[in-house]
Amino acid sequence: MSKNSNNNAKNRKAIVSESAGWILTGGRVVDRTGERIADVAIAPDGTIAAVGVDLDLKALGLTKAPVLDVTGCVVSPGFVDIHTHLREPGREEAETIESGSRAAALGGYTAVVAMPNTEPTIDSVAVVRQVLDAGLAAGLCDVRSSGSITLGREGDALSPMAELAAAGVRIFTDDGCGVQDDRLMRRALEYASGLPESVVLAQHCEVEALSHGGHMHEGEWSSRLGIPGMPAEAEELMVFRDIALSRLTGMVVHFQHLSTAGAVALVRDAKASGLNVTAEATPHHFTLTHAEVASYDPVFKVNPPLRTAEDVAAVKAGLADGTIDAIATDHAPHTDDVKEAPFDHAPCGMLGLETALALGITELVEPGVLSMTEFIAKMSWNPAAIARIDGIHGRNIQADEPAHLVVFDPALEWAVDPSALASKSNNTPYAGRVVRGKVRHTFLCGVPTVLDGEAQR
Repeated sequence: MSKNSNNNAKNRKAIVSESAGWILTGGRVVDRTGERIADVAIAPDGTIAAVGVDLDLKALGLTKAPVLDVTGCVVSPGFVDIHTHLREPGREEAETIESGSRAAALGGYTAVVAMPNTEPTIDSVAVVRQVLDAGLAAGLCDVRSSGSITLGREGDALSPMAELAAAGVRIFTDDGCGVQDDRLMRRALEYASGLPESVVLAQHCEVEALSHGGHMHEGEWSSRLGIPGMPAEAEELMVFRDIALSRLTGMVVHFQHLSTAGAVALVRDAKASGLNVTAEATPHHFTLTHAEVASYDPVFKVNPPLRTAEDVAAVKAGLADGTIDAIATDHAPHTDDVKEAPFDHAPCGMLGLETALALGITELVEPGVLSMTEFIAKMSWNPAAIARIDGIHGRNIQADEPAHLVVFDPALEWAVDPSALASKSNNTPYAGRVVRGKVRHTFLCGVPTVLDGEAQR
């Protein structure tokens, strides 16, 4: 565990309220060691005191701890989202660190990584500290900051990555746009490989010379609708390039929101050849296709765009065989006045934090694409490892580990209501959709941020 991680944990414990501990009884405990039915005792210091059956609460000093019956529920390490747009600083009318972290906690997340396309860009230590301080002061989860690869995300000059890494940044990305300059991306990888901290460069894969002017996937539906398209090749060419640069520099590359069959195949082949690359996929890229755009509703406008049914199947296959390591939300809130503009003028992006769990259970676990353990791995300990926070998050549920936990009912059916979501924005593409799986409790350092489905502040 790094010094920065230790300091973060101490700071977090200093601001959470005092607790007598908690007892979770009868739950289906799932972590990387497997599954078992067990009780989980949480100590007042925010760690797990014991896990098992017939726990001796007197010996544990927890006879006064409140008891939560979680029979029928899954108890797992808290989820980690490595791709969250919290909009603060600069666009607080769409989301704040407080509101976004509340949505995250309600979705079962105990940690999120804030993307750098804020105003100003997260390309300086001052802005990193602003995000981290706001997370500590008002966040209902552990808010980590990414940093941009280039200054202002303009693709011309590298950001001060050494300074940002020393301030706690572990993921660098120009998310929202890919680094177009091949030589500059090579320099970024080489520079990052020499940093004393372990960091990862994450790429939004899009060759803008091919995608420029497009507003949806280039294919059958873009032709029918008369909307300029973005070809799959725009994503796949950059994936190909960065695989080559990873091979050249020996540096890890993380591919954000893979959406095409070709991109998944490229990453699969790269892993098979031994390259150190990782990848994520979003719920909307394994649940929705470009046919949704037939409504001309900008809520379905996202980048990368919704693709074909064949691409959706390929993303699911990539999740199933381990090509895709993590599920990330790409939570991207927008206010109604900008998102409801005409399709070609509306910004890209969808909400995701409060629906990712249910969409994963409905579309991946119940059909047998992933087992429950495999699904939670992609929501918890795999993204924690990519974000370099696996010393704290995504840990096994056992004595002396941090009590960053989520308890969810995998069978609870509910309909998505945009007005009931915690985000300041309403731009979910799943309005009215009936899904299965709902968070009941979320614990951060042993203190409930969500209790009985309600955020605690």
